[in-house]
Amino acid sequence: MSTNVEATAAEIAHLRVGDIAPGLAQLALTLAATMDEGGGATAKANAGRELRAALDSLRKLAPVAVENDRVDELTKRRRRRRDRTA
Repeated sequence: MSTNVEATAAEIAHLRVGDIAPGLAQLALTLAATMDEGGGATAKANAGRELRAALDSLRKLAPVAVENDRVDELTKRRRRRRDRTA
């Protein structure tokens, strides 16, 4: 099982938001480190709540992922056929 820091770093990389909001990304990593360290339950609960809020904010900043689905493939084929006949 990965640590909270590893999981948070992986999510930041997946979302591609490290360059968009470096301060917020670093805050998320710091909060994740707090979760991994020993400490009281109250401190971990507070850090967890703030980590969740930071990650939610980062998700909102993430660029829209471009995925090709079946409809996109059909559209590309149709466009290529039209280009050949034109």
